[in-house]
Amino acid sequence: IGEPTNLQPIYAHKGIMMLAIRLGGSSGHSSNPALGCNALDAMHSVMGELLAFRTDLAAKHQHPGFEVATPTLNLGCMHAGDNPNRICGSAELQIDLRLLPGMETQRVIEQLRARLTPISDRCETTLDMGPLFPPVPPLATSRDSELVTRLHKISGREPGTVAYGTEGPFFNALGIDTVIFGPGSIDQAHQPDEYLAHDQIAPAVSMIGALIDQYCGSAARHD
Repeated sequence: IGEPTNLQPIYAHKGIMMLAIRLGGSSGHSSNPALGCNALDAMHSVMGELLAFRTDLAAKHQHPGFEVATPTLNLGCMHAGDNPNRICGSAELQIDLRLLPGMETQRVIEQLRARLTPISDRCETTLDMGPLFPPVPPLATSRDSELVTRLHKISGREPGTVAYGTEGPFFNALGIDTVIFGPGSIDQAHQPDEYLAHDQIAPAVSMIGALIDQYCGSAARHD
């Protein structure tokens, strides 16, 4: 799969899921808290639980092959309330979770829901939690697979890992060994004036050509 890896074969990456956590309370005049149910107050407790969950995930899951060796959980953005003199009737927090190979996306979602539901019940708010898009599971092609070994030899670079997601896990689920490989750096991805370094293009063409010769050329047909 072509991604900007600086021509390094990538055999594993973290999964990615982005969740929206929505709390529903009831609004009322701020002069009397009893007139409503403040969703933002409840979200404060939810955020504390998310930070505790992040710490627990890091303590239980590590992978030394990654630069950031633990799962990550980022509190990304929040939308809540409509006026300072009204009790906040609803709040939404969006988070980003990046899981290590071997972690099950649905299981983590269930663990998170189990930790947040008691907070919502205690604060007398409703809880709705769901993905912003279908989650991408982690990629975990064997580092010793024939394809990874071949690209290691062709590129001269040690196989590695990245923290961004690709469609690779879906090919792996079909029983297809998958490697992430391509010219350019992820540091330039999604930036103004995104570019590929010119001196990486010819080597990339040569290396991919060598793979085509290996797997699709005359030598492969004679095997």
